[in-house]
Amino acid sequence: MTDIAPLRVFVQSLTAVLDRTEDQETVLEEGGRLLKELISGDDWLPDCFAKPNPERYSQYLLHADPYGRFSVVSFVWGPGQTTPLHDHRVWGLIGILRGKEREERFTRSEGGGFRLEEEEVLGVGHVGPLRPGDADYHRVSNALDDAPSVSIHVYGANIGAVTRATYDIETGEEKQFISGYSSDVVPICGILRNDTNHDF
Repeated sequence: MTDIAPLRVFVQSLTAVLDRTEDQETVLEEGGRLLKELISGDDWLPDCFAKPNPERYSQYLLHADPYGRFSVVSFVWGPGQTTPLHDHRVWGLIGILRGKEREERFTRSEGGGFRLEEEEVLGVGHVGPLRPGDADYHRVSNALDDAPSVSIHVYGANIGAVTRATYDIETGEEKQFISGYSSDVVPICGILRNDTNHDF
């Protein structure tokens, strides 16, 4: 049986932060510390929310704040899987739970397309922020060729319902999308129950 207590503590603690402040930098700083604590252990995520899809990366909802202030999501990448260049339009935090991920950060070029600014391979325990605005463009992929990678993402909205965009790197052409979620189940009352059947 998976003990999801660490996730419950994280959700309660981040809720308390957001009850106290709406300042983005404070939320990112305090939320980052909480996320680092959450991913310091690797025994709380139910297997059904860490299962790779052979066709594409998966995005599983773990918690959605009832007031829409944040969501917690597990991203699961099979070997070689990658996102297109995309944005978020809300604040976010990314923590690497298992494996390694390659993050490529882009900025807009004068010609209308995008240029690569920085590339980094992120290992287990890494936590980094996302800020909406000019620096909110990246592409993420599994840095492992022979195993899945799993990261825990926290966003300043119910990210599966946010209108965002992917971009053509060369032309800058924008294509809007709403991601939704990969799971067939939705956590009851926005938080996973601790049981063996995962009948949420």
